[in-house]
Amino acid sequence: MTEKTFERKEEVLEAALDEFAANPYEAASLNTIIKNAGISKGTFYYHFADKQALYLYLLEHAADAKMDFLLQRMGDAPGQAGDIFEMIKWQAGLGVEFAAAHPRLEALSRMLLKEKGKPIYDAAMALLGRGAEAMLAEMIDEAVRKGDFREAYPREFIVKTVGFLLANLDHIVYGDGDLTLDEMHRNLGYFMDFLKSGLGKQ
Repeated sequence: MTEKTFERKEEVLEAALDEFAANPYEAASLNTIIKNAGISKGTFYYHFADKQALYLYLLEHAADAKMDFLLQRMGDAPGQAGDIFEMIKWQAGLGVEFAAAHPRLEALSRMLLKEKGKPIYDAAMALLGRGAEAMLAEMIDEAVRKGDFREAYPREFIVKTVGFLLANLDHIVYGDGDLTLDEMHRNLGYFMDFLKSGLGKQ
């Protein structure tokens, strides 16, 4: 989006969230978004190049909202004495709470995962994914130095395995989207027990 003043930005983002959270990217209607936001096509195209630009802006907005949620809880993070599994569990637990508090943003994330293998997913990952991958690799490097993982597994194997599992964590933890917060935390506990028993130093 351009830096030009946009008085109805929130209305556009709300309408876009409704549409993109309920429909695959290709099926989502830009006309519906424009109509529900109460703006003209001219106003829309003054601020966004096209539907993809709006979609990527919305994803970035959602990622910022989740990061703000996490930063507000940083004081609760495990200290240096904790291992990487405790840190992952803490971060994933906050993700569960964020999903419960912001169901439409969670629906948007799930819809994005269904786009894997399509150009729009690659565009989204180019925008959002690299920072998360770099952060995970940094966490794993520190955990390797601390001895949190079994020495039998090389770093690259650990990075790829943990990265793959975390990328698909929502399928394990959230189920079909009808679980309670307690049930999601229970599933997260199962997942972390499995991850630590498989990769963690015994």
